[in-house]
Amino acid sequence: MFSIIQAAGWPIWFLLIASVIALALIIERIVYLRRDRILPKTLLDEVITVHQNGQITDEVLDNLAQNSPLGCVLAAGLRNADAPREVMKESIEEAGRGVAHQLERFLTTIGTIATLAPLMGLFGTVVGMIEIFGAQNAAGTNPAQLAHGISVALYNTGFGLLIAMPALVFYRHFRALVDSFVVDMEQQAVKFVDIVHGKRKS
Repeated sequence: MFSIIQAAGWPIWFLLIASVIALALIIERIVYLRRDRILPKTLLDEVITVHQNGQITDEVLDNLAQNSPLGCVLAAGLRNADAPREVMKESIEEAGRGVAHQLERFLTTIGTIATLAPLMGLFGTVVGMIEIFGAQNAAGTNPAQLAHGISVALYNTGFGLLIAMPALVFYRHFRALVDSFVVDMEQQAVKFVDIVHGKRKS
């Protein structure tokens, strides 16, 4: 492996750093963006029961907000359960925007690496081409320098594509996952508001 890095030249270090960052962020998002962690199955029913039984306390609200992203949204609604429907809905929307921002954390970085990695590979290719042309002189071609220039050009192009493809796949996957979570959260929040204000049966 080290021999490949040596053959690829100094531009490969930028790609290696980008690959380590992308891998770390992808693992973090895989662990964080689990459906049962974001949208616990029975949470809405439990919150409705707590509201109907009048068991709302500051401690219950704090625990609910820390339970999950969905819990944070429902806690915002529960705090304003006695307010008019529009006020309650507005508080849920504000909490939802904050939760959505949290769910999208690091996605921009992964997307940037997916876009930037081929360009970094292209930069390495240009460096390799410069070395290839530098191998030409009045005395003829320097075979060692020519071979090194070709290695730099090809390895950097290959590494750039190798990093970009999985990064792009995971970026698209996480983006779709977050969008589905947000839609699901909105549906559950609207259902909760309608139940609290008597427009829907639980």
